[in-house]
Amino acid sequence: MRPFLLKTDAADRERAVHCLTQAIYYEAAREPLKGQQAVAQVVLNRVRHPAYPKTVCGVVYQGASLATGCQFTFTCDGALRWRPETDLWDRAEGVARKALAGYVDKDVGSATHYHAAYVAPYWAPTLVKMTQVGQHIFYRWTGAWGEPAAFTGRYSGREAMLTPAVLASAPEALPPEPRKVTLTLGGEARTYQVADAAASADQPAAGTIHAARRAPTPDEVRKINASLAAMEARMNGGAVLAQNTASPTGSSTGGR
Repeated sequence: MRPFLLKTDAADRERAVHCLTQAIYYEAAREPLKGQQAVAQVVLNRVRHPAYPKTVCGVVYQGASLATGCQFTFTCDGALRWRPETDLWDRAEGVARKALAGYVDKDVGSATHYHAAYVAPYWAPTLVKMTQVGQHIFYRWTGAWGEPAAFTGRYSGREAMLTPAVLASAPEALPPEPRKVTLTLGGEARTYQVADAAASADQPAAGTIHAARRAPTPDEVRKINASLAAMEARMNGGAVLAQNTASPTGSSTGGR
């Protein structure tokens, strides 16, 4: 994973540091240093992943307004009512500042999820288990969605703007399974993955075929428009005919 270098103004920086410190402290205050660095890496991975908000505070507090939807438990279980222990807080803040200055925890790499080793969340089997650090087990998304190349999101700043949409949102669902097609040539069957039509064909991958994307010709456009016009005329004609043949004592639904 590339280093995360926070480039923003002083106010946003301090809010980002505070939110990341909270995540590290309340999730892993008594974990070894590597455990805290791993939690920080997950938060920053989410900031850069398309499935999550594009600020540190947005990621940390995502789902916090939902009874069962918070992504980090401490944001919705009442833990924030307790004053942090100064020494542990200062340690967590040091980890946060280092992470925002570009430190990369290579042990967890592109992980976007983790859970305590003593629980078994329903989502764990749907992801790729990477490693265990301290008391947490770390996972990444399956397939290309979990590879470093997928982390294309850009930090947006405005850390203080935790809108209802961010607070109530949950992560996007898993990306759809890639469409595949099996072709037989000369008695040999091969299966190919069909790339998204919007993907660039300039960088073909092995075992991938690209779906065609062709602009319609002027003649095809004229035929399409003529067909739509004929359909609309038939629909309008049917409506007029129904109106002219309806019983004058028929019921009406107008004004319901």
